[in-house]
Amino acid sequence: MNFKELLTEDRAVSPVIGVILMVAITVILAAVIGTFVLGLGDQVSENAPQASFSFDFSANGSTFNGESGDNVTVTHEGGETLEASTIDVEGSNTSGSVGTTNGVANGNWPSDTIQSGGSSEWAGVNSGETIRVIWTNPSGGSTNTIARSTAPQ
Repeated sequence: MNFKELLTEDRAVSPVIGVILMVAITVILAAVIGTFVLGLGDQVSENAPQASFSFDFSANGSTFNGESGDNVTVTHEGGETLEASTIDVEGSNTSGSVGTTNGVANGNWPSDTIQSGGSSEWAGVNSGETIRVIWTNPSGGSTNTIARSTAPQ
């Protein structure tokens, strides 16, 4: 037997490299498919609903938490039906929600669902304040602003 021929023999290299490449491709493919399948459900539930709102500001000088302010009527103009528990109305100049006292809203939606045409009045709006309709994801706590308007000066 010639040892020199044995060391230069490379017939087994090609099948070994082929097996290693096939295993690597299989592992990478399984990881990509697993990530896509497992992550897809989370992405679907985090999408904010598509809805449009209108804002009607009225100056009545009402008092809220010791400060005078105006009212805003928020009306659902169209789009998806929303759960009232996932919708909040907040102002840029107030701490927390517009028209709330200890977490209880002065403006109430007429039912547990907000359909097209449904409206609610909120108190304690200051002139020039930006009012936002905010949707909170019930499964994750993330929030999205789905409408905004600024009160007239």
